[in-house]
Amino acid sequence: MLFADGPESADVHGMWRKAVSTGLFRHRSDAGTEERWQLSYDRLRALNEELVCPEDLARDPRGLAALHEWTAVVDGATATVAGIHHNLFLGSLLDDRISPPRDLSVFYTLDRIGTFLCTERAHGNDAAALETWARYDPERQEFVLHTPHEGAQKYMPNTSGAGGPKSAVVAARLLVEDTDHGVFLFLVPLSDHRGTLPGVTVTVLPERVGSPVDHCVTSFDRVRLPRTALVQGEHGRLLPDGSLVSSVGSARKRFLHAIGRVTVGKLCMSASTLGGCRAALAIAVSYAHTRHISGPVAGRRVPLAAHRSHHARLLERVATAYAMTFLHRAVTEHWIIHALEERAASERLVALAKGWITWQAREIVTESRERCGARALFPVNGLAEYPANADGAITAEEDNLAIWCKAAAEMIFGHTLAAAPRQATGQESLTDPTFLRRNITAAEHYWHTSARHDLRRGEAGDALGRWNNASAAALNLAEAYTIGQAADAFTATIAQVTDPHARAALNDLHVLFLLNQVHSRSGLLLAEGALSRDQVRSLPHTRHALTARLAPHLPALTDAFSIPEEHLSSLPMLTTPF
Repeated sequence: MLFADGPESADVHGMWRKAVSTGLFRHRSDAGTEERWQLSYDRLRALNEELVCPEDLARDPRGLAALHEWTAVVDGATATVAGIHHNLFLGSLLDDRISPPRDLSVFYTLDRIGTFLCTERAHGNDAAALETWARYDPERQEFVLHTPHEGAQKYMPNTSGAGGPKSAVVAARLLVEDTDHGVFLFLVPLSDHRGTLPGVTVTVLPERVGSPVDHCVTSFDRVRLPRTALVQGEHGRLLPDGSLVSSVGSARKRFLHAIGRVTVGKLCMSASTLGGCRAALAIAVSYAHTRHISGPVAGRRVPLAAHRSHHARLLERVATAYAMTFLHRAVTEHWIIHALEERAASERLVALAKGWITWQAREIVTESRERCGARALFPVNGLAEYPANADGAITAEEDNLAIWCKAAAEMIFGHTLAAAPRQATGQESLTDPTFLRRNITAAEHYWHTSARHDLRRGEAGDALGRWNNASAAALNLAEAYTIGQAADAFTATIAQVTDPHARAALNDLHVLFLLNQVHSRSGLLLAEGALSRDQVRSLPHTRHALTARLAPHLPALTDAFSIPEEHLSSLPMLTTPF
């Protein structure tokens, strides 16, 4: 059910789950930062040995997402370098069906590691304005790749010597004489077994929080590349004389097409935090049932899970984690099957899902860490690095707020206005998921009409001022819409469950998820007439009753996450919970 996301889902998830269950993936408390850098590449090679065909993985969004879900359970750094190599690097090269075939065998065997250099010190979310350039020399049929100043240094790819020789796909402005054709990708060798190649400078960055990756600043000093280094596609094909042939109109659109793999990267970032937050909940729930504290009766100890104040918070997060998982499955499926005319809408849905899932994951792993007290602060117990890893996913593949602002701006007039809410009679049941879903639609309708009104209030010539007026309502619209999509994915999944006991538990979990979303918007929904006053007053009691009914099922709900026992049994906090 949780891992039913395609015809071969059981095999794909089973393969990666088995791979991360081996001893190589256990936490090494004695390893320093640079040892852990190397360990992430050793693990990457172990994962690569599981593949029949690395090329097939690079072309499979579901497989890439599953890889991230399971590797992030045990090591966020391995998930990071795996995603960069298999998706951003190999995927970008394989998507080039115009250039002569490249020999990628050294990347399939990991004799060379692939990385991806796009953002710069001065250009993060505005990478379309990056300043690294590659000037075409038609006489020599070569490019000259150059970093013009410090602000154009590539920041912060994994380009150190850790892991062995590396090559990169580098984003740079294509210059032909006096014409700037915009940003394209170029295949660039960075290092060999002796170190960086001439013209390439790599400076290791200070250690960051979370699972350590060999982040660096990288620059180029007039590095010569063959004409075949250019990664081409329908966005652009360079003729020997320097003429550019493109079916994509503007330089910005060409750039977005060139870095199209970032959309699959968003699915991968979402998947990595899914794996992390589910593992965090499994650890926290296990700890809650094995850790005993003094009870209300002298001399009698009770498990943490006996306290409503403890298990209710975990149950709410479990409900959200299920909704996140089902949303991710639905969005991945939509991305795979979407028609060409649906591409923009599908990209927007991926961006919205990435923002909501990674933000929710950060909240879940933080709550899980807190519920396990001081011992969870130590990385050896499996929880301490998850929050920082979620922060990394929030920032990677375009910052959440930036991609939500773009999506929300598009939705103001580019998305169908939801139906106006029906007035509540007061007779509707607060445990009816259809009624609760209707309330999420009511919130979406309110924020959509508000955003349109707020945008029109601005002065016609002041685009930024108009957006500033509308941005708060538009972002609330984006959130309400995404939550509605998660609720719909939950409903669709329940419809496929045949076991009556599992179906009943999932239905209760679905209602709990929706109740939490409605409760947080109850003031607005009351004002809009979507809830009656008595229904608002009844929300806390309804949540309380549902929590009491679900509490006995909490261990089973997290057991369904299938976190490898080899991982859980290696955590001292769970084996000696005192």
